[in-house]
Amino acid sequence: MSDTLEEVGIIIGEASSNEFFFSSKPGEMPSRWEYLLTYSTENIDGNLKQVEVIAQIERIISASQALTKELDFDIIKKIIEAGLADSKVWGKARVLGYLTTKGELYQPKKAVIPGKPVYIAPTEVLEKFYSFPEEEAIELGSLITRRDVPISLSIKGFRRHLAVIAQTGSGKTYLSGVLAEELLKKGATILILDPHADYVFLSRTTDGKRHKLSDRITVFRNPSSTGRYSETEVGKVNSYEVCFSDLSLEEICLISGISSKYVNIVQGLEIALEKLKNNKDVFQPRDIIEIIDSAEDWKDEGIETKIIKGAVSAKKYLARLIKMQVFTNASTNISEMLRPMHLSDLDLSGLTDFVADYIAFKVLSDIYEKAASDQFEYPVFIFIEEAHRFIPAEGSTNSSRIIKKIAAEGRKFGVFLVLITQRPSKIHSDALSQCNSQIIMRLTNPHDQSAVSSSSERLSETLMDDLPGLNTGEAVVVGEMTRAPVMLSVKKRSTKEGGSDIDIVTKLKAAKEVAEKETVKNQSQALREEMKSFMQ
Repeated sequence: MSDTLEEVGIIIGEASSNEFFFSSKPGEMPSRWEYLLTYSTENIDGNLKQVEVIAQIERIISASQALTKELDFDIIKKIIEAGLADSKVWGKARVLGYLTTKGELYQPKKAVIPGKPVYIAPTEVLEKFYSFPEEEAIELGSLITRRDVPISLSIKGFRRHLAVIAQTGSGKTYLSGVLAEELLKKGATILILDPHADYVFLSRTTDGKRHKLSDRITVFRNPSSTGRYSETEVGKVNSYEVCFSDLSLEEICLISGISSKYVNIVQGLEIALEKLKNNKDVFQPRDIIEIIDSAEDWKDEGIETKIIKGAVSAKKYLARLIKMQVFTNASTNISEMLRPMHLSDLDLSGLTDFVADYIAFKVLSDIYEKAASDQFEYPVFIFIEEAHRFIPAEGSTNSSRIIKKIAAEGRKFGVFLVLITQRPSKIHSDALSQCNSQIIMRLTNPHDQSAVSSSSERLSETLMDDLPGLNTGEAVVVGEMTRAPVMLSVKKRSTKEGGSDIDIVTKLKAAKEVAEKETVKNQSQALREEMKSFMQ
C-alpha cells in the first residue's frame, strides 16, 4: 500500500508508543485533527509483524530561526526582503492504535521509530478503523476532517450506558434524535422522557410527512399536561394515566414526602387506606382525607391515640397529592410502552417539575420491574432529556432513586440509560460516572468541563481543550461505543425535530410587517374620522 500513500512528513525527535512528533514541508503539513498512518513492528503471537499505526494530529507548530521575537520589526522586514527568512513546521500526533486481523484495536507496545515516513491515512483504512459489523453498527455521521469517512458506533457500547453532553444550541437534541432513529431501525424498544416536547415529531419526516416507521412510534401525555404542541400538530397522542388506588402504601408515602421514620403517620395512613379499600375499588387522595376526618371514631376500635394523631397529620401530606392533579380512575399498562421495535415518547411539557418527576419515577419503576422479573425479554433504551432535572447533583428527587438503580444494575436486565444534559456539573456524579461512553459537543463552561473530565477516563486533556471550538453538530465520542476517541459531524436526521430554536430574524420581520399594516390601518381610520368630522 505504501506505493499509493501520500507521504506528508518524517518522524523526528523522541517518540513513544502513545505519541510522536513529525516534520513536514510548510506547504504539505496536514491540518489539525487529520488522521495519519505510519508503520511499526509489534510482537504478535510470538512473531514480529509490521502493523499500520493510526494517529491523529493534536498540535501543529511553525517556527523560524532567523525571525526571532527578540528582533526589531525593521530588521525582520529586511531579512524577509533579502530572502534570508527560514521556515519550518512540525506536528505532534496522538497514537490511536492498530487493528488486528480480527478487527480488534490494540495499543502499540513499542514506540514508532524516528526517521520513518508518515502518510495521510487512506479512506479505506479509516473506514475499517471506525466501523463495526452491520448488525451492531449504528451510523452517526462522518469524520470532521474527512466527510467521506462514515462513522459508526457499536450498539454493544450501550451496555455500560451513554451520556450525551453539550451546551444549549450545540445540537444535542438533534443528535439524540439520530441515535433514536438508528436504534429503532435495529429493533430497539425505546422510552424518551421528554420535558420540552423535543421528540414528539419523530413520526414525521423533515418535511412533515408520515415517516415510514411512524406505526412504531407513540406519543404519550398525561391528562394534566397542557402540552407544548396540540394534538392537531403532533397527531394522535395516547394518554398516560395513573390510577391512585393502584398505588401501594410505600408509593403514596414516597411521593407525598412521608418518611418511614414517621411511624405513627405511616400506620395511621395504612389504617385509613384499609378502611377506604373496604368501601371503594377506585378512589382519589381526597377520599382518604374524608376517611381521616372521622379518625376520632377509631378509638372505639381500640386504635391508639398516637396512631389516630398520626393519621390526622397525614392530611397535610395528602394535600400535596391533590395539587398534583395527575391521578385518574385508570392506569396505563406499561406494556403499551414496552413493545419490540417501538419508541414511546413521554411528553412531559406543561407539567410542574414535581409532577414530571413523579411520572418519570412511576414509568421507570414499572419498566425496571418488568425487565428484572423477566416479563420483558428485549433490550430497553431509556433516553432522559434534561437529565440534571431528574437526577440532580445535590438533593434528591423521586426519579433519582430509580435512575441510580438502573445505572448500577439495569444492564443485568437489559435496561440501558442515555442521559442527555447541557449541565453535567448539575447531574449526580455517580450516574454520570456509570456512563462508560460519552458523546460530547461544544462545552465552554469550566464547571461543566470539569464534571465531564472527572467522569471520563478516556477524554484526554487535548480533546477537552477542543470542546469549546466544536461547531454546531460536531461531537467527540469516547468510550466503549467506539474503538478509539473520534471527532465527528452528525449526519442529517430523517425525522422532524421538535426542539429547534425559533428563527428570530424571520419572526421579527413578520412582527414588523404586522405592525406596519396596523399603522397604515390606524392612519386610514384617523383620516376617515377627521374627514367625517370636517363634513359635519
